[in-house]
Amino acid sequence: MKVKGLRWLIIGLIFLATVINYIDRSALAIMWGNENLEGSISQSLGLTKEHYSYILNIFMVAYALGQLFSGKLFDKVGTRIGYVISIGVWGISSFMHSTVRGLFSIAFFRSTLGLSEAGNWPGAVKSNAEWFPIKERAIAQGLFNAGASIGSVIAPPFIAALYVAYGWRITFMIVGSFGILWIIPWLLINKAGPKKHPWITAEEQKYISEGQSLADQNATEDTKGLSLKEILSHRESWAIVVGRFFLEPIWWLFVGWMPIYLFDVYGFNVKEVGMFAWVPYVGAAIGSIAGGYVSGKIISKTNSIDKGRKITILIGGLIMFLGLVATVLFASTPERFVGIVFIVLFGFQFAIGNLQTLPSDLFSGKSVGSLAGLGGMIGVFSVIIMNFLIPIIAEVSYTPVFIAIAIFVPLGIGAIYFFARKIESVEK
Repeated sequence: MKVKGLRWLIIGLIFLATVINYIDRSALAIMWGNENLEGSISQSLGLTKEHYSYILNIFMVAYALGQLFSGKLFDKVGTRIGYVISIGVWGISSFMHSTVRGLFSIAFFRSTLGLSEAGNWPGAVKSNAEWFPIKERAIAQGLFNAGASIGSVIAPPFIAALYVAYGWRITFMIVGSFGILWIIPWLLINKAGPKKHPWITAEEQKYISEGQSLADQNATEDTKGLSLKEILSHRESWAIVVGRFFLEPIWWLFVGWMPIYLFDVYGFNVKEVGMFAWVPYVGAAIGSIAGGYVSGKIISKTNSIDKGRKITILIGGLIMFLGLVATVLFASTPERFVGIVFIVLFGFQFAIGNLQTLPSDLFSGKSVGSLAGLGGMIGVFSVIIMNFLIPIIAEVSYTPVFIAIAIFVPLGIGAIYFFARKIESVEK
């Protein structure tokens, strides 16, 4: 049996995994509430906003380590088995949230969730490098990143509906089951890479191969990846590391804290959060696809990966910056706030898909996952610092938080332009 466009079926499965990933990770914030909200996680377990900050950072520390370890794992065992391990562990971890009795148990399962969910990102970058020619990688990454946005669109109303109907414990059981079930079609469809897959057509196999760099074309299963020291000896690698350090907090601020912001500032309950919190992620989903499309068009017209990536990242950065400034000046109502965050997250995803694609533009084979994982880990470190500071700052106002991450935008974009003078393969 031959399947036309098999690469799109593979990225479709990774898109679905990413949707599940964000439903699982969003559930805690949506159902957390506060000490006064009857039936919420916070009220049920006797936990506070400070406890939430600790739990969120435990997740982020595990997520940071998971980015690095899973990058190496995917480079070692491949994307097929790497995804089975990653999503299997995170599905079980999400399910086991239903059994928690206090701070220690919820922190433990949050750490295993973070450790395993992190694998989705280096795994996707590596899979896209294997399955897509260079000019299509940004749109493939955009489709994958749209899964994060669609998952965040689905999660608030879906989680809120389950919560109202069944309570938070059964909700965790239901959403935790999705990842485990996903493994079945993944193993059935993703039988091997494009060089050996029995279902791939000769035309698609040739199209993928001819559209990749010479280093990618010559890579084999026995090709040895570079060490992290060797990877970081290339100046261009620092564009990814420093760029993600400054830009990652923008996304995670809204993923981790937007429901809490709506509880605190506007006095929302879980149902009201479900009605509002999904809106900005529609913008993120559109931005994911648009950023990949624009980058691909520029590369096709100019035959320059450098121009395609940098111009798209710059446009996304400008949109992010203006949106974050607007949160300080104009977000006087919940409707205005979610509308402005719609714009911010559109700009973020417009840019970030291209930034996440850079490891496969610079390196080949068994170095891609390692660099992608390292960049993700470093990006999460700045998020951890932010999460420690937010509960302290928010006692007075959230405004300084929005100002700080607005300043991060030009620092992140500038780092990409400074370190990556020209985006091209460093493996000559």
